[in-house]
Amino acid sequence: MREINGKTYEEKRPHDFTELLEIVAVLRSPKGCPWDREQTHESMKKCLLDETQEVILAIDKKDDDNLCEELGDVLLQVLLNCEIAKERKAFDFADVVQMLSEKLIRRHPHVFGDIKRPETPEESLELWRMVKKREKNNKEERIC
Repeated sequence: MREINGKTYEEKRPHDFTELLEIVAVLRSPKGCPWDREQTHESMKKCLLDETQEVILAIDKKDDDNLCEELGDVLLQVLLNCEIAKERKAFDFADVVQMLSEKLIRRHPHVFGDIKRPETPEESLELWRMVKKREKNNKEERIC
């Protein structure tokens, strides 16, 4: 096993999310993989589409083992895109986590806020749509 940045990465041992982020950064580094290093947001579009289709196929086949693997491949697409953005100093994975957390809290006022909890999934979806529409209108107002 090769040591990278003072650490050895081994396949058959437990890994956590922090280490996964390190692995993706290593793949994009000068010591990493030439294919991973040359990727851009644009070049990754087809990969993301292909991996998403493989997730859907695994769901359709009710194949949990394959679903687990394919979800990992989609996660890799997300992490690679985050790493590319981080290199451009645009945003990083922590920014994506923050933005998603804020959005989930904002779009679920019936869970995290004071709004009465909907009684059906359809009512929940309608509330989600209303909040999303309000967000879009607020964005348009800021642009003008």
